[in-house]
Amino acid sequence: MVGAGVLSLPYAMAELGWGPGVTVLVISWIVTLYTLWQMVEMHEMVPGKRFDRYHELGQHAFGEKLGLYIVVPQQLIVEVGVDIVYMVTGGRSLMKFHDLVCKDCKDIKLTYFIMIFASAHFVLSHLPNFNAISGVSLAAAVMSLSYSTIAWGASVDKGVQADVQYGYKATTTAGTIFNFFSALGDVAFAYAGHNVVLEIQATIPSTPEKPSKGPMWRGVIVAYIVVALCYFPVALIGYWMFGNKVDDNILISLEKPVWLIAMANMFVVIHVIGSYQIYAMPVFDMIETVLVKKLKFRPSWMLRFVTRNIYVAFTMFVGITFPFFGGLLGFFGGFAFAPTTYFLPCIMWLAIYKPRKYSLSWWTNWICIVLGVILMIVAPIGGLRQIILQAKHYEFYS
Repeated sequence: MVGAGVLSLPYAMAELGWGPGVTVLVISWIVTLYTLWQMVEMHEMVPGKRFDRYHELGQHAFGEKLGLYIVVPQQLIVEVGVDIVYMVTGGRSLMKFHDLVCKDCKDIKLTYFIMIFASAHFVLSHLPNFNAISGVSLAAAVMSLSYSTIAWGASVDKGVQADVQYGYKATTTAGTIFNFFSALGDVAFAYAGHNVVLEIQATIPSTPEKPSKGPMWRGVIVAYIVVALCYFPVALIGYWMFGNKVDDNILISLEKPVWLIAMANMFVVIHVIGSYQIYAMPVFDMIETVLVKKLKFRPSWMLRFVTRNIYVAFTMFVGITFPFFGGLLGFFGGFAFAPTTYFLPCIMWLAIYKPRKYSLSWWTNWICIVLGVILMIVAPIGGLRQIILQAKHYEFYS
């Protein structure tokens, strides 16, 4: 649940300001917890059947054809989007690690660091399935807890900066508003476990007496408490110490103690390697299914080898071309994460359970849907504007 998106939260706070920032963080936490509960509940609502994939649930709610067309493209965008962002994150953290550990070394371009990071995935992509990466997941969980703690701990240690300012960075009203929009996407990106929650629940054994939603829901609660303990301190303390001068990745703002920040950046790299694979697995699955079933390719070792390497190369190429962590987060956070995380579960709930009009459930779902749709419209606009502004002064492949 705790993604590398947590690192951009102080930056999101700087673009939102104290009041709106805290409000957005808390509302997002509540809304996403609610939609996650819906997903867990809907996993086994048809007796004797389990919806192990997001799109199976979509097909049950919207019909065979429509369900696929609504859910699959969004899931693909989420998974590919995360992988692209993680390419950039991995590369940037490797670069920061290199610059911290070796102050006098020759500067190496970010492009090369992203390539170095991608090289790991050309190997890891050929692991067979989820179970093969459960060890990787455990490591990733420990890492994300560690670097979140280092991020706010080192910020506290550094203390409030002498020239700290909490006003908005942008000089124009339009700039402030667009940054605000983009920051909403940053926050949405941080809350994003919904795309794999059904796959995870599918691995829990279930009987009519003891349905899987019991242990799964307990797991979700623990995960969300951990999420709160990671996200809120990082967001609030990071912003409190650096004000609006904070970098779009808090670990880039921090310099001392060198060994600790270097270690935190290495943790990010290890975590992102694991997360990249978790999000890439369903994509591989989809690509290979289409190739074999629709295009009648013979399922072979060669087919897997070629498709997976092409996918890794593609995400690497896009990451190298647009290495803008903040802008990419805002864009994908709104465009891809808002639907799957904030309002698709609510629409499915309304379609399947049909709660009474104006009842509490009806109102709750509609409020989430309206908030989610607004987020989906405004966040990509802000994120895209940020990418365009950064691209203006950026020499490609430099």
